[in-house]
Amino acid sequence: MDVYGALFRHALWPAWERGLRRRPTLSILRDLRRAERASPDELEDRRRRALAALLRHAYDCVPFYRRRFDAAGVSPRDIRGPEDLAVLPALTRAEAREHGRDRVSRAPPYPVIRKTTGGTTGEPLVIAYDRESEYWRQAVKERAFSWAGYRPGDRALHYWGEATAPVGGLGSRLKRAADQTLRRQHFVDCTPRGEADLEAAVRAIRRLRPRVMFCYAQAATELARYVVREDARAWDDVRVICGAEPLYDGDRERLTEAFGGPVYETYGCRETMLIASECEARGGLHIAAENVVVELVVTEPTGHERPARPGELGEVVLTDLHNYGMPFIRYKNGDLAVAKEPSACACGRPHPRLDSVEGRASDTLRDGAGRAVGGMAFNLIVSPIADVVRAFQVVQHGDRSITFKVVPAPGFGDRALAHLRRNVSRYLPGVPVSIERVESIPKTRSGKHRLVVVETGATSARSAP
Repeated sequence: MDVYGALFRHALWPAWERGLRRRPTLSILRDLRRAERASPDELEDRRRRALAALLRHAYDCVPFYRRRFDAAGVSPRDIRGPEDLAVLPALTRAEAREHGRDRVSRAPPYPVIRKTTGGTTGEPLVIAYDRESEYWRQAVKERAFSWAGYRPGDRALHYWGEATAPVGGLGSRLKRAADQTLRRQHFVDCTPRGEADLEAAVRAIRRLRPRVMFCYAQAATELARYVVREDARAWDDVRVICGAEPLYDGDRERLTEAFGGPVYETYGCRETMLIASECEARGGLHIAAENVVVELVVTEPTGHERPARPGELGEVVLTDLHNYGMPFIRYKNGDLAVAKEPSACACGRPHPRLDSVEGRASDTLRDGAGRAVGGMAFNLIVSPIADVVRAFQVVQHGDRSITFKVVPAPGFGDRALAHLRRNVSRYLPGVPVSIERVESIPKTRSGKHRLVVVETGATSARSAP
């Protein structure tokens, strides 16, 4: 019996959230769990009311969206539900960057949390949101993880990317460290994936004996192949909750063989955090409909935008229902996804589902010794300087040398260059690096921006063998 886990869930966690931090996260979580028993009509009604409130606030208090509505010749009253959102043009990432100040609310709640993202599209973006939105994000995450069998206070290993610069002041970092200690969360950087790095991750699992592992999907799959190849497993079953990258065919089997427990996929982005996640039935990813509206759209050759049909690949368009401080309404995050045919999930939850998500994989590069390094490292490298980088792309040539292409923003200078050189060398030792300032980054035929390009001969390890 896990005595500490039970103590944390029933005493320490409530005291921490409600008492010391004075956050309503647990109240929102209870409400979300009640919503799991609602009918589809009840869930839809709830979503419509939340959307209407957000749109009224955006029109009244956010200059960018007032102009957006007026230019489209509509008012918030004309949008009666998610199906009417298409009367507004989608917000592109470039527009989100360009109009950041005008997307900030001029009335409470104001944005008080600010983050940056390198993004899998390679176009850095500064995002901000209010505290209430943060409480919703945390509650949505806790509910989704509970579907995968995670309980707050369980020993958890996060095989995740490590930021290249500390976030927040000393007080914030101390609070974060205390929170992680209380929750029994341990972090291992998954970006370097040489033999010594994989062995270090194995030692951490043996030492910690986690009940759950949160991980980048392809990083964990590579670790799983190492565990099986070296016959390194020496632990009880570990549940695996994947994010940041898609699972390829066969990955679940490898992960289960290496770690023993069931494997769950999640989908999110930094702008809205968790968007959809698998339940215990693992029949698609349930959209967190209480917190985010997900549209999938197809743009015809004529430029006309239409909803994607079930089973058809479409662009992901997001509306965050609780970020009033800096709203994201009809935001194209650059991902592609497929909706599942409308049907009841075996778990009984009423939430709509995605069948699959595309466009989030980061190619794997090689350092000077041939060790694998996840392309997601470059999101982490660029995030601290996102204000001065408009876009970037990493190209690894056949001789393993790197060209780091940067579209600079005002303020990009020697400090930013030094940051890039220092951290690229940290993750890719022994590889010649040149940083090239460019005016733009070319898109692929499908209109996507490839963050990482691995040329023939550079020995990419992206595809699972």
